[in-house]
This record gives sequence, structure tokens and C-alpha cells, in this order.
Amino acid sequence: MRKIFILLLAAGIVSSVVYAFSLIDLKKELQGKGLPKGFVYVEEVIPDIALDMRYFTTNNFVGEPIEGYISKKCILSREAALALKQVQQDLSSFGLGLKVFDAYRPQRAVNHFAKWAEDLENTTNKSIYYPDVPKEQLFEKGYIAARSGHSRGSTVDLTIISLKEGENQEALSMGTRFDFFGPPSWPDYPDISLTARAHRKLLQLVMEKHGFKHLPEEWWHFTLVDEPYPDTYFDFPVE
Repeated sequence: MRKIFILLLAAGIVSSVVYAFSLIDLKKELQGKGLPKGFVYVEEVIPDIALDMRYFTTNNFVGEPIEGYISKKCILSREAALALKQVQQDLSSFGLGLKVFDAYRPQRAVNHFAKWAEDLENTTNKSIYYPDVPKEQLFEKGYIAARSGHSRGSTVDLTIISLKEGENQEALSMGTRFDFFGPPSWPDYPDISLTARAHRKLLQLVMEKHGFKHLPEEWWHFTLVDEPYPDTYFDFPVE
């Protein structure tokens, strides 16, 4: 009996050791793939949301992938993602949904923008994104800055799309493209079609209903009013 007990005890110790090492490996795996506490992948919270993460691609005002965007993932604070989920639910009642262009933005990406803005010779995509603004004025006019609310994790750039069958998630007309630098991008800019003005107002109203505030210079830009990290600028990569 004593030998059996010793064998069981030994087996139990071995199992405990194996289990402990398994937990360590799992913890390492989660640390490698996970996010800082308080952040979530938006597509896991809102599975039917559309993503068009521009700064992972060349389809942006810089014309190249931006530092810190290692994958097409969309990241927000948990609070912002849950509020955005309510927006998506409201829109879905009308056959509409959201498409996100950018969400959490690492500080290193903001630094990339600043470095690009200082290179006055590089005017790739100027005719598309800032045709009426001299590049040397991008800092002066506030289109480029050393800090961005996106790096606090609760700001999102987005538009509304149709979810009706056959319309292929077509974006509603908003009067300008995303990231267009100039007055036509102001949410209340009057010299666009009535349809585009109505779409901008719809986006603004539904976002404000669920706790977001809009930026007066960009129809696509919204920040959670009660953002959880109002004074912290994060720099972990989007991956």
C-alpha cells in the first residue's frame, strides 16, 4: 500500500510539474499574441464590422505602409469597442453598418507622419489627399501633429456602408474621401450634396447617441467622451 501511495504521489508531482510548465507556455503564448489590459480586437467584439485599415497599406496620404501597423487588425479600448457595437446594432436595423479606416494608432505611426511631413520633396498622393494645401503648411494647419488622440485607444475613423444584398458593402457618399485635408471634410461643410450632408449627419447622430464626440475638421473622426486613458499615449504595435 505504501509503495502504491509513493507511486501515486510521484505521478501527481510529475503531473503537477507538467501542468505548471504547460501554464507557463500558455502564458508566454498569450503574452506574445495578446493586447495590453483594457484593449480588444474590434472584430472579435463586432464580428460583422467591415475593416479597411488604410495605414497597413499604401492607400493613404503618405503612400506607403505606416510604421507600427504590422497587420490589418483593428484595436480599441474595450469601452470604445462596446460603444461602437451599439452603433453597429442601431445601423443594422436599416440595412446599414460601419466600416473602420483606423482605430488605435501607435505613437510610432504618429512619428512616421511627422517625419513624412518634414520631407517636402515627397508629395506622393498630394493630388488625391491634399491638393489645395501646401505640404509645408500641414503642421501649421493642424493636419499633422506630434500627438494623436488615436494613440489613447478610444478614437476611431469610420464611415457608413450598405449591408443590403447585392450592394457589396458600398460606402454611403460623404462628400469627400477619408483623410482628405481641407474644409470640404468638415462635418458641417455646406458646399456638398444634400445626400452627403444627410449621411454625415446620420453618422454624427448615431455616434453621439452612443457616447462619441466628433472632430469639427473631419467627418470620419470620433472619440469616446468617457475614454478610459485620456492622458496616456500608447505605442504597442497593431498586430
